[in-house]
Amino acid sequence: MKYAIQWVRCLIFNAQMYLMMLVIAIVYLPWTIFSRNGAIAACHAYCSWVCWTAGWMIGMKTEVRGEVPTDEVLVAAKHQSFMDVLMIYGALPRGKFIMKRILMYAPVLGQYGLRIGCIPVDRGKRGQAIKKMLADVSSGAALPGQLIIYSQGTRIAPGVKAPYKVGTGALYKEMGQDCVPVATNVGVLWPKRGIYRSPGTAVVEFMPRIKAGMPTAKFMAQLEQSVEARSNALMVEAGFEFPKTIE
Repeated sequence: MKYAIQWVRCLIFNAQMYLMMLVIAIVYLPWTIFSRNGAIAACHAYCSWVCWTAGWMIGMKTEVRGEVPTDEVLVAAKHQSFMDVLMIYGALPRGKFIMKRILMYAPVLGQYGLRIGCIPVDRGKRGQAIKKMLADVSSGAALPGQLIIYSQGTRIAPGVKAPYKVGTGALYKEMGQDCVPVATNVGVLWPKRGIYRSPGTAVVEFMPRIKAGMPTAKFMAQLEQSVEARSNALMVEAGFEFPKTIE
């Protein structure tokens, strides 16, 4: 019975979440047309709305830990669900994502993503995608702000191992900026797919920055080790039990 009630609450939460995406997009549209600041404000308003409603509608509290960067940095994050996108963006003053090119055509999401400065890449053409991504960054096509990249390239379920992709290292080297790793446990409560979300505390944690100038291979090794170790600890904190076969 308790599960059924939570499932219904999640269904209502999901419906209003997507409805409010449209409402906020319409309300902020005039400002957005004339200024990037309007799009940023709209996205921050939406992130705040979803986090607030998640707390009282489905019992999912949200918590941002660590020192949130406000300067020009690369943010390399663990990605487990749509909720970590909202929590990370909502915490940053002028965030922008490396996003899948197909999202450009998603209603509302794609248009606002481009307006805030997100950089679309074609995930199916890795070599070309990295070259285009680096060209956009180096040519100034990317607007000022905190550039967010998901180092594994996609959402990864808790307990699943997946490699860290070379694009993060290429950006770190090209940009010459510090990198702020971000760990999360969101996937324990809000899975990659499906309607059901569990009560609990979803956490994203901004970790100590990795200074610019490190050799790429060493940087990637440190990034993966720190993000995976901290994400695993946060997932255990949220009640996730790793299979004994996983180290």
